[in-house]
Amino acid sequence: MDDAIIRAVEELVSTPWVYLALYGLAALDAFFPVVPSESLVITLAVFAAAEGRPHPVLIVCAAAVGAFTGDHISYAIGRRAGARVFRRIRPGSRRQRVYDRVGLMLRRRGGLVIVVARYIPGGRTAATLTTGAVGYPRRSFTRYDAVAAVTWAVYSAGLGFLGGAVFRDEPVKGLLLGLGLALALTAGHEAVRALVVRRRGGEHAGPEA
Repeated sequence: MDDAIIRAVEELVSTPWVYLALYGLAALDAFFPVVPSESLVITLAVFAAAEGRPHPVLIVCAAAVGAFTGDHISYAIGRRAGARVFRRIRPGSRRQRVYDRVGLMLRRRGGLVIVVARYIPGGRTAATLTTGAVGYPRRSFTRYDAVAAVTWAVYSAGLGFLGGAVFRDEPVKGLLLGLGLALALTAGHEAVRALVVRRRGGEHAGPEA
């Protein structure tokens, strides 16, 4: 059964249409995050390392261009309909807190937020929508987002290449390793962020009277 699934996946990833699918999912994930596009980038990179196809450079290019396109769509949505988008967010919800935090960070750090948020599923949408909604300069956004999209594509593909290289004869294990590393890094980032927020909250609260 596993061999049949692997053969089916191998046939799918060997077609040129897989690059178009990757581009489309990376673009869609930027403003409508259903399935994190890292999953497809990692999967394709695992098979690129283990089987020699699809082409690794084309994986990175398709993912980067798709991410760049989707981020700009999200930015444009925020620019044109930011107020309406924010009104639909339930007050006090986790999503509301994410958008508020991103808005504050944009005012403080600008481009760094755009680059870092690209690595966080869901966070990238909050960052790009908020960036557009608060009127962040488009030229600056494009410059930082180009860096974000390319480095994110290289990073995601690198995790897949690592998994495929370690388990060259067992692509399923390579895929699990790549996805596991991605999840671990994301969880680690969130843990560090939560710790920093908690410490800052304690500092702002000050000692009790």
